[in-house]
Amino acid sequence: MTIYEIKRRTLETAPYFFTAKTLKFFGQTMRSFRVRKQQDGRFLISAPMIDRFTGRNMGETKRYFNPETNTLEHN
Repeated sequence: MTIYEIKRRTLETAPYFFTAKTLKFFGQTMRSFRVRKQQDGRFLISAPMIDRFTGRNMGETKRYFNPETNTLEHN
């Protein structure tokens, strides 16, 4: 599964998570996300958060995509 498919599948459940405005605020792009399948069937998506002004890494966005419910979950 790709990050683009996850974006498409979460349009109703998380409509603002992947918007250009949100990604820009966190210094991210769609290409900065990594997707890893977990043993429980969910997918871990993660991307570094980069400060737009200093270029410093400010942490990481991590969510679990549940393909059964098409939702993004915290863990």
